[in-house]
Amino acid sequence: MSVFERYLTVWVGLCIVIGIALGQFFPGVFQSIGQMEVAQVNLPVGLLIWVMVIPMLIKVDFSALGEVRQHVKGIGVTLFVNWLVKPFSMALLGWLFIRHLFAAWLPAEQLDSYIAGLILLAAAPCTAMVFVWSRLTHGDPLFTLSQVALNDSIMVVAFAPLVGFLLGLSAITVPWDTLLTSVVLYIVIPVVLAQGLRKALLARGAQAFDAAMARTGPWSIAALLLTLVLLFAFQGQAILQQPLVIALLAVPILIQVLFNSALAYGLNRALGEKHNVACPSALIGASNFFELAVAAAISLFGFESGAALATVVGVLIEVPVMLLVVHVANRSKGWYEKKAEAAH
Repeated sequence: MSVFERYLTVWVGLCIVIGIALGQFFPGVFQSIGQMEVAQVNLPVGLLIWVMVIPMLIKVDFSALGEVRQHVKGIGVTLFVNWLVKPFSMALLGWLFIRHLFAAWLPAEQLDSYIAGLILLAAAPCTAMVFVWSRLTHGDPLFTLSQVALNDSIMVVAFAPLVGFLLGLSAITVPWDTLLTSVVLYIVIPVVLAQGLRKALLARGAQAFDAAMARTGPWSIAALLLTLVLLFAFQGQAILQQPLVIALLAVPILIQVLFNSALAYGLNRALGEKHNVACPSALIGASNFFELAVAAAISLFGFESGAALATVVGVLIEVPVMLLVVHVANRSKGWYEKKAEAAH
C-alpha cells in the first residue's frame, strides 16, 4: 500500500480543513469554478474524475472474465452482496438513520440528498482499492481480478437503473438524463479509454506497463484530493454551522460496510470456499467505488448538496474501516478453516 493510500484518511482530513478555509477566504473564486458547467457537468471536476478513474481502470483485465467459472461460489456470493444486498441495505439504513433517528440533528432540506448520496455510494462496487485489500489478506489474485472485471462490466449497464430504482423507492426525484450522462461520462468513456491505453502500454512490454502504472498511480489520489478541496470549499459554511453532520453520516456507512463484509465472509464459509477467496469476496462486497459516487453526486445534485457530502464521508472512513475488515479476516483464518478441516 502506497503512502497516499495508507494515510488517505489523514489527507482527506487535511482537505476538509484546507477546502473550508479556502471557501471562506475566497468565495468568489469557488463560485466561478462552480459555474463552469456544460449540460450540468462541472468541467474542472469532470477532468479530475477522469484523472482519478482512468489509471484505476487500466489495471482491469477484462480477459479475466473467462476465469469466473473457476470460483463460481465465491463469485456468486460477491455478486449477491454487491448487487442484491448492499444497495438495498444502504437505502434501508439511510431511511432509518437519516430520515428518522438522526433527522432532528440534520438540516431538513438536505435529508433526501443525504440518502441519495448514501445510495450512490453503495450502488457501485470498488474497483481499484480492492486489489490493495486483497493483497493484504493474501487473497487469490485471479479471483480478485475476475470479480473486479465482472463487476465493472455489470456496472456499465446496472448502475443507472439501480440508482434510479432506489431513489424512486426513497421518494427522491430521479433526473434520468443527468444520471445516464454520468454513467456515460464516468463509466463508459473511462472504461473505453482505459482499455485502449492498457492495450497500447502492454504492447510495449510488461516492464513498460508496470512503470507507467507506478507513475500514474499517485495521479488518482491527487485528483481525488483536489476534488475534495473543491467540495469542502462549497460545503464549508454548512459544515461550520452543523459540524455533527459528518459523524452522523458515517454511522450508516460504517454499519453497511461491517454488515456486508461479515455476510459475504460467512456465506463463503458456509459454501465451503477457500479463505483466500472469501477474503477478497468480503472486501469487494463491502467497499465502494467512491470516486464514481462523488462524481455522480456532483453531477446529479451539485457541489453544495448533501449527496456530495455523504459520498465524501464514504471516502473519509474507507481506509480505516477496510483495514479493520482486513485485520479481522486475517485473525479469523483459523476459525474459518476449522469447518474445512472438520469436513475432511
